Amino acid sequence: MLVMLAILAAGLIILFVYGVVIYNRLVALKHAVSQAWSNIDVLLKQRHDELPKLVEVCKRYMKFEQDTLEKVMRARSSVFQARHQGDIDRLGQAEGQLRQGLMNLFAVAESYPELKADRSFRHLESRITELENGIADRREFYNAAVNANNVRIEQFPDVILARWFNFQPFRLLEFSAEEKRDVDLPRLFG
Repeated sequence: MLVMLAILAAGLIILFVYGVVIYNRLVALKHAVSQAWSNIDVLLKQRHDELPKLVEVCKRYMKFEQDTLEKVMRARSSVFQARHQGDIDRLGQAEGQLRQGLMNLFAVAESYPELKADRSFRHLESRITELENGIADRREFYNAAVNANNVRIEQFPDVILARWFNFQPFRLLEFSAEEKRDVDLPRLFG
């Protein structure tokens, strides 16, 4: 009888320790997603701060391209709102619009040799391109962390503790098909 109680107690201790290990892994995954999002958020803010400077430099040269500049600023505003609301789906759409607007802006800028020669424009173009590349890299890390979290909270036996402690899946940060499309140069210059 004593041996049976000892085996039962050992089994419960092992089960408890295993549950603690699973719980700690789930917590680590949740925080990895938060950290990955924070890395994206920093870059989004930096880009948000650089865009008005770029638009101001462009305004000096691009007198007839106000529509292009306004689209960039509207998209910038949409990204800012979605970012602060934590709306990943809207952020992905707004990011697509902003990236498309920037690609259009840089393509149109090719028609303005004085603008392309402006040191401030070249610096801002380089800085924003660098930030865009950083955002793309961080998005990959974020989506990998989200995927790891979402898979783990659906796997057995983790799903039991995930449901019990209300661990939720996260949304992937996906950009629209519009962002992935090439710039239509004939339409821009036609």
